[in-house]
Amino acid sequence: MNFLYMPFDALYIYLVLPAFVLSLIAQFMVKHSFKKYSKQRTLNGMTGAQAAAEVLRRQGVSGVRIERVSGSLTDHFDPRSNTIRLSQSVYDAPTVAAVGVAAHEAGHAIQYARNYAPIKLRAAIIHVSKFGSMLSMPLIILGFFMDMMGLITIGLVLFATVALFQLVTLPVEFNASHRAVSVLDEHGFLRKEELPACKKVLASAALTYVAALAVSVAQLLRLFLVARRRR
Repeated sequence: MNFLYMPFDALYIYLVLPAFVLSLIAQFMVKHSFKKYSKQRTLNGMTGAQAAAEVLRRQGVSGVRIERVSGSLTDHFDPRSNTIRLSQSVYDAPTVAAVGVAAHEAGHAIQYARNYAPIKLRAAIIHVSKFGSMLSMPLIILGFFMDMMGLITIGLVLFATVALFQLVTLPVEFNASHRAVSVLDEHGFLRKEELPACKKVLASAALTYVAALAVSVAQLLRLFLVARRRR
C-alpha cells in the first residue's frame, strides 16, 4: 500500500471521517448555542467577569486574576499566571452564555486550588503530548517510506500521547462544568429557569472535547491497522 494514498483508503472513510464529521457538528453546536444564549440576559444582570469572581469567592479561592482577552470563545484559565482570561463577549456580557462560560473557567481555577488529580495529570503530560503532536506523523510517514517498523512504532507511541492527553481532558472539562453549575445554582446566581440554557452551552462545549478524542483515537487505530497490515 502506498502511504500517500492512505488518506483516501477504506479505513479513513469508516474510522476517521465519521469522527471528523462529529467534530464539525460539535464546533457548529458550540457556536450556535453560545450565540443563541448570548441573547438571553441574566435576570440579575450578572456579567461573566462577576460570575467568575463570585464562583471563586464562594469556593474560598483567592489570588486569581480575571482579565479580558481578544477573540471569540478564547476564554481560558492560565495556571502559570493564575489568571482567568475572558473574551469580550463574556467579560462584560450580562448573559446566561457568558455566565456559564466564565463560571466554567473559574471551575478550572478551583481544580488547581483543590489539587484535582486529573488536571494535575493533564498538566504533567501536556508537554509530552505537544512533542508527540509535532513528531508523530513525520516519523510515521518516514517509517512507511523507508520501510522501518521501528520508526513507525515510535511515531504511533508519540501519537498515542496526544490521544491520552485528550482522554485526560474529558474529566477535567466535565468536572469544571459541574462545579460551575453547582455554584451558580446553589447560590442563586442563575435562576432555575436559566440553568437549562447554561447547561446547554457547557454541554455543547464539552462535545468538542469528546469529538477531538474521537478523531485522535480513530486516526491512531487507523494508523495502527495500516502498520500491522504493512508488517
